[in-house]
Amino acid sequence: MMKKLTKPIIYLVILLAMGVGAWYYLDARSTSASALPPMHTVVADRGDVSSRIVAFGSLQPIQMVTVGSQVSGIIEEIRVDFNDVVRRGQVLALIDPSTFEAAVSSARAELQSAEAGLELAQVQYNRVFELRERQFIAPSEVEQARATLLQAEAQLEVRKQALERAQRELDRCTIIAPTDGIVISRNVDVGQTVAASLSAPELFNLATDLRQMFIHANVSEADIGEVQDGQLVRFRVDAHRNRTFKGEVIQVRNNPLIMDNVVHYETIIAVDNSDLLLKPGMTAEVVDVLRVRNTALRARLPDGLRPDDADLPDGYNGRVYVKRGNSLISTPVRTGLSDGVNTEIISGITASDTLAVGLSLTQSGSGSNGGGLFGGNRATF
Repeated sequence: MMKKLTKPIIYLVILLAMGVGAWYYLDARSTSASALPPMHTVVADRGDVSSRIVAFGSLQPIQMVTVGSQVSGIIEEIRVDFNDVVRRGQVLALIDPSTFEAAVSSARAELQSAEAGLELAQVQYNRVFELRERQFIAPSEVEQARATLLQAEAQLEVRKQALERAQRELDRCTIIAPTDGIVISRNVDVGQTVAASLSAPELFNLATDLRQMFIHANVSEADIGEVQDGQLVRFRVDAHRNRTFKGEVIQVRNNPLIMDNVVHYETIIAVDNSDLLLKPGMTAEVVDVLRVRNTALRARLPDGLRPDDADLPDGYNGRVYVKRGNSLISTPVRTGLSDGVNTEIISGITASDTLAVGLSLTQSGSGSNGGGLFGGNRATF
């Protein structure tokens, strides 16, 4: 009786095992055909990607105008001082004009003499011309009188130019502001003698607008590769240690500067200085950018899952694999600054895109791809 029951039980167990095996096989095939295997992913987000670059430079106005003197003399009066706001054409200082007034008077007298000489030469020429018409004198006397008249006319023009030059020198004794601005420095005092014989002495320095300034920072050649136009910059100054200011890189100059046997490149940073608090000193930091984990730029995927990689377009220097539904899309990206953990993404993807990093090990039974009746752990691929 036991032998008769054993065979049906064995057949039933075998059929059951075959059914379970067939179900597991078909389930695995259908799952692999319709969905990606479990994998590690990261999500692109916005945040800070910072690279600390220590550089020193000077805060300078956008436009600095040096006011000098084209004439030599003694400073007679100064009408502005440090930090005064001036307008274009406003009188800044006066140089003693007595010497130049005398020169103008002398030039004016010489002009009057030249005018009298011209009048006399004209009268003589008219008289000689009349006598020549009556055949009383030779033609050579007419030519001589005409030459004398031309010389008198030329002498008059010379004296006019001399008077204009003397008057211009006198006008230059009044130092005026060439533009609107703020007096940054005053380099002379009343009674001081300025000499303009070799070069124009600097009397004042005017800044057009201190509310907008530039930082002229010297960045070493080891760090200049991380500096690009348009980067946001954070910097602090010793006078305000607990305050952070912001600026933007607008130019990286290619002219190398060698200081202490180290090559530097001058970097220009635009700064909003509405509160007039800034002094030299800065550190650079890019803030609030689209970023991804560096592992997304080095994704390791099996050849069967990796989509075809086309050539990178011009200007793009990286590639990520965007997970959309049950497929991966090879996407070129243009990267910026990296801090070793995250990398700035300038273009190519958007925030909240999910990027594949690599495959992962999963525990069966924890999802739709579980091990069914047999349980336990299994590794996907």
